[in-house]
Amino acid sequence: MTSVSLAFFWHQHQPYYPDDVSGENPMPWVRLHGTKDYYGMALHIKEVPEFRCTINLVPSLLLQIERYTEHGKSDRHLDISKMASKGMAKEDVHYMLDNFFMANVDSMIRPYPRYFELYMRRGFGIDPVERAVARFSARDLRDLQVWSNLTWMHPLAFEVDSDLKAFRDKGQYWTEDEKNWLLDKQMEILRQVIPLHRELSDGGQVELTTTPFYHPILPLLWDKRSARQAMPHCQLPKALDSYKEDAYHHLKTGVEYHKKLFGKAPIGMWPSEGSVSHDIIPAIAEQGIEWIATDEEILAASTNGWVSRDGQGHIRHPEMLFRPWRIDSGGKQVQIVFRDHAMSDLIGFHYQRGDSAHGATDLLNRVEAIGRAVDAAHTGQPALVPIILDGENCWEYYYDGGVTFLRTLYQQAAAHPHIEPVKIGETLRKRPATDRIQNLFAGSWISHNFAIWIGHHEDNTAWDLLHLTREFLKQETEKKEAKPDAIERAWQEMYIAEGSDWFWWFGDDHSSAQDELFDQLFRQHLQNVYLLLGESVPSILKHPITSTERRALHTKPTGFLPVKVNGRKTYFEWISAGRYISRSERGTMTLVTEGLVREIYFGFDPTRFLLRVDTISRAIEDLARATEMRIQFIEPKGMEIRIADCKTSAPTAKLFRNNKPVAKATTEVSIGQIFEFGIELSDLGVNPGDSIHFSLDLLADQQSLQRVPHEGTVELTVPSPDFELIMWQA
Repeated sequence: MTSVSLAFFWHQHQPYYPDDVSGENPMPWVRLHGTKDYYGMALHIKEVPEFRCTINLVPSLLLQIERYTEHGKSDRHLDISKMASKGMAKEDVHYMLDNFFMANVDSMIRPYPRYFELYMRRGFGIDPVERAVARFSARDLRDLQVWSNLTWMHPLAFEVDSDLKAFRDKGQYWTEDEKNWLLDKQMEILRQVIPLHRELSDGGQVELTTTPFYHPILPLLWDKRSARQAMPHCQLPKALDSYKEDAYHHLKTGVEYHKKLFGKAPIGMWPSEGSVSHDIIPAIAEQGIEWIATDEEILAASTNGWVSRDGQGHIRHPEMLFRPWRIDSGGKQVQIVFRDHAMSDLIGFHYQRGDSAHGATDLLNRVEAIGRAVDAAHTGQPALVPIILDGENCWEYYYDGGVTFLRTLYQQAAAHPHIEPVKIGETLRKRPATDRIQNLFAGSWISHNFAIWIGHHEDNTAWDLLHLTREFLKQETEKKEAKPDAIERAWQEMYIAEGSDWFWWFGDDHSSAQDELFDQLFRQHLQNVYLLLGESVPSILKHPITSTERRALHTKPTGFLPVKVNGRKTYFEWISAGRYISRSERGTMTLVTEGLVREIYFGFDPTRFLLRVDTISRAIEDLARATEMRIQFIEPKGMEIRIADCKTSAPTAKLFRNNKPVAKATTEVSIGQIFEFGIELSDLGVNPGDSIHFSLDLLADQQSLQRVPHEGTVELTVPSPDFELIMWQA
């Protein structure tokens, strides 16, 4: 078969967190992801000299790295990490106990006994911080300062630095001097991030690309009405003025800053959030950009569905997706590639739960299968398979930080007889696009629309506040007495506020524990425009935009369930059940591919735990794609139910305790229109008042097809016999 060009494209990005007017920086994520992901991803590539890929580095991320490494700037987390743990102010201790456990518990806290001990001592969900404080000594606080930084260092850092490994192996009871040694080591690693990427670029292993400077949604800066191409009835902000000149500024300064850091201008670009429209193409091309990338759904929409997926997820005309295209607009031209979002989602959301080496092999097998499908079309053009996703956010969900997966993937890809890892720009210069898109559809990498950034009343309010501030700044800029330095700084605040990240958290699309802080930062940048010019801040900018009540992960049961386990959809049997609707809970990432499970219902009768699964169509047909279903319990600890033969209406269900089968367990299971399951509470070993925390995992050949919920667990309490009376009185 013809060799497949495998084009990995890692997007590295963080919002611009600092307030340059006050000098404060409330968030540590650039620093922590820097010592973990940006450093580690570069080391992985360096380990395999034959491997090739593309990395997108957002200018606002690079600027923040330089704030630390070249200008000695800090953030609140770092400031508190440096404080002597003895005699800390109450508010600083409170901040620590609320913010120094911000990491994936299962992969970044639980594996380290001392860190997990401190986590359990904190008692999240049990005690407010005021009560938890008394449980922490100065020695505990110092160990927490250490672990909250140490866990954000990449596993490869401990392989290449024996002193750092010895420090981690100590595990606890570090001194102040030892803690300060670690923080110095952290900055030493952070200083290597930009030079490492330049080394990989100069050595020919990596193509470095850029993004408009502060990561704005360019099509919306250009014309907010472009949102209506995908969403005809979308509510738009009141002010619909174009900010074309701002779009040009983000593009121009992004390219210039990249050239300054890496010695050459980029020829490729990941438009922020893969957001494109036909109108912005000339502006991109004018900056010397030869190619851009976005999601496959943009190609589907641009070709009226001719290149798309069917109901089973299979690609129609794969030979047309896995090739570059050309766009001509306004006398300018760029090439464009479209990511395979199914394989990108496998890395981001699914392979983390299975055997990592097997996952890497599975991915390459899929790439090879694409090559065969493209060969079968007899186009004479080899397959170019772009796999594009965040390079920092998914690895904390892998048990080892993704080391086994990436090592296996890079080594096997480099040695594969039918797969060639490539840099996108180099490949497009060798084999330029021959097919032309007449009109590029306006949308992003998420559902080929802009729904996350515009349309919700919170998003629209943010756009209108941005417009209010921008109009003020334009007027001040035109005044003869305007001070150039202050005006320049004010415009910089304006450009920061145009970044996509603030709008990501407005509305009900995504949520995090720091929604209010993101809201505050957005408004602070707008307020800074007025402060820099010596004017009073309008009161409207002092009021929070975020008003949406954040949704709970799931609802709770309100009564006992009179369920007959027969696979039939009987509404009244489940009317009092708790319910979870499948969606992506990971605030910084979005799962694009649709899973088999749409929603689950759960609850109890007086003696049983009951579960119902609704799939995208009929469960008996949909679940046939899975070789096994597992109901995994965090509480009661060690319990797991494994259900095989999902192709039949009466599959087998077995209860396991600590991976050993329980011989005598009473289970009921049936698959028909829906999946229904029941097990005796006594078999689970739980009593009224005990907790049940569970998740559901669908597997096919040892690989996870879908986990429900995507993150976290469904959390319930076993009801007492008078449960319904209590609920009725409530």
